[in-house]
Amino acid sequence: MVWRWNPWLAGAVVVAAVMLAPVLGLAWAAAEGSGGLWGHLWTHVLPVSLLNTVVLLLGVGVLVGLLGTGSAWLVTAFAFPGRRVLAWALLLPLAVPAYIAAFAYLDVLHPLGPVQGLIRDLLGYDSPRQFRLPDIRHLAGCIVLLGFVLYPYVYLTTRALFMTQAAGLLEAARSLGATPWQVFWRVALPLARPAIAVGVALALLETLNDIGASEFLGVQTLTVSIYTTWVSRGDLAGAAQIALAMLALVALLLWLERHGRRRQRFASVLRPRPMQPQQLHGGKALLAFALGALPVLVGFIVPMAYLLWEAVARLQAAGFSPQLLVALWNTLRVALLATAVAMVLGLLVAWALRLAQARPGRTLATASNRIATLGYAIPGTVLAIGLLLPLGGLDALLSRGWVALGGQPQMLLMGSVAVLMLAYTLRFLAVSVGGIDSGLARIPTSLDQAAANLGEGPGGMLRRVHLPLLRPALAAAALLVFVDTMKELSATLVLRPMNFETLATWLYAEAARGTYEEGAVAALLIVASGLVPVILLARAGAAYGTEHAR
Repeated sequence: MVWRWNPWLAGAVVVAAVMLAPVLGLAWAAAEGSGGLWGHLWTHVLPVSLLNTVVLLLGVGVLVGLLGTGSAWLVTAFAFPGRRVLAWALLLPLAVPAYIAAFAYLDVLHPLGPVQGLIRDLLGYDSPRQFRLPDIRHLAGCIVLLGFVLYPYVYLTTRALFMTQAAGLLEAARSLGATPWQVFWRVALPLARPAIAVGVALALLETLNDIGASEFLGVQTLTVSIYTTWVSRGDLAGAAQIALAMLALVALLLWLERHGRRRQRFASVLRPRPMQPQQLHGGKALLAFALGALPVLVGFIVPMAYLLWEAVARLQAAGFSPQLLVALWNTLRVALLATAVAMVLGLLVAWALRLAQARPGRTLATASNRIATLGYAIPGTVLAIGLLLPLGGLDALLSRGWVALGGQPQMLLMGSVAVLMLAYTLRFLAVSVGGIDSGLARIPTSLDQAAANLGEGPGGMLRRVHLPLLRPALAAAALLVFVDTMKELSATLVLRPMNFETLATWLYAEAARGTYEEGAVAALLIVASGLVPVILLARAGAAYGTEHAR
C-alpha cells in the first residue's frame, strides 16, 4: 500500500515536535554553561540535592508500596465492619496535593500548634521549652508525609489486580497447607508485582515533581535546586544542567519499572471466580479497621479538618479576600483554557493513531503518540526551564517582526498566560491522550469500516460516529486535566506572569510568609476540586467490584 500523508498524522507529528522542544532547549541551555559552572554545581549543589532526592525516592517508594499494597489486600481479602467505607475512603488522599499536606502539618504539629499543646496539657507542662515533639522539617518527615499522600497510586492499581485474581489459585495454596500470610506472600504478592511497580512508579514521578512539600520541610531536592538556581540566582544554564541530571533520574526510574517486569508472564483464566473475603470478628475486625483507617486519617482527615477549621475562622474574621478572588479567577481561567487545548490536541494525536491502524504510517503515528505523552513523566520545573530557551528565541523573532512593522520592542510571549497554558498542556497531554485512547479502544473498528463504506472521510467519521460515543471518556479526561492544572505548582512558579497568582502560588506565598490562616481558604478550594475525580474513581471502583463479584 502506498503511504499517503494526511493532515491528522501531520498534526500529531507537530504536537510531538512541540513536546520535544523543551527537552532540546534544556540540552542547549545546559551546553551554553561553562565548565567552571558545572564544576561548581557538581561540588556544592548536586551532591546534597542528588543524595536527598535518591533517599527521598527510596523512602517514599518503600512506604507507598507497603501502605498501598497492604491496604489493598486488607479490603480485598478480609471482611469486617466498615470495609466498604474504607474501600473508597482510601482513595481520598489523592485529592490532597503534597504541598497542601505539608502546609497543614507544619501548623498542626508546630510547637505552639494544637497537637503539641494538647500533649503538654495532658502531661502537665506549661511551655514548649519543657516538652516538644521532634521537628518534621527534615528528610524523614518529608518521606512520611509524601508516603501517606501518594500511597493511593499503589492502592488503586494493586486492588484492581487483587479483585481479578482467581479464587482457585488462593484456595489451592490453602489446600496445600499455606497460612494466610504465606498465601499473600507467595501467591498474591508475586501476581501483583506489575500493578505495584506501576503504582510505585507513578508515586515516584509525583515525588520528583514536588517542590512545595520539599521546600516547606527544608529538604533540598533536585527540583528545589532547579527552582532556586533559576529564580534566586538567575542562572538558566545552571538550572538546565541540574534539570538534565533530574531527567536522567526520571529515565532511570522508568527503565527500572520496565526492567522489573520484563520477564513477568501470566496466564489468564477465562471468567475467573473472584476470591471470597475472609470474615473477621471481634478484636481482629477492630484491628483491621484501625489499620485501614490510619492512612486515611493521616493523608486526608487531619489536613482536611485543619483546612476547614482555619478557612472558617478566616472567613468569619475577614471574609473572602479580593486578592484570593482574583487568584481563583486566574486559576479557573487558565485551567479551563489549558484543558480545552489539551483535549483538542489529545483528540488529534489519538485519532491519528486510530486512523493509522492498517496503514504504513502507523509507526510514525505510534511514535508521535508516545512522544506527545512524555510530559507527564517530566517534572513541572524541568519542563518550565526547558521551555524558556525555545520560547525566548521565538519571542525575539516575533519582536523583530513587530519592530519591522513599526511597533516597539517588547516580549510578546514570555511572561504571558499563553506560556503558562502551553506548559500545562504539555504537562498533562498524556492524561488527555490516555483517556481518549481508552475510549477509542472500546469502539469496534467495524464502525470505522462501515462509515468509510458509506463515504465518510476521517473528519466526518470522527464527528458523526466517534465523538458521540467518546463523550464519557472525553468528560473524564477533561475533568482530570482540569483538576491537575488547578493543583500544578512547580511549572507555575517559574512561568507565571508578573503579579499573576493562582490558588497554588497564593498558598505557596502565604506558607513562605508563615500566614497559614490566609492560605487555608486557597488550599481548601484546591482540595475540594480534587475530590470530584476521586469520588468518580471510587464510584467506578465500587461498580467494578460489584460487577466482578457477580
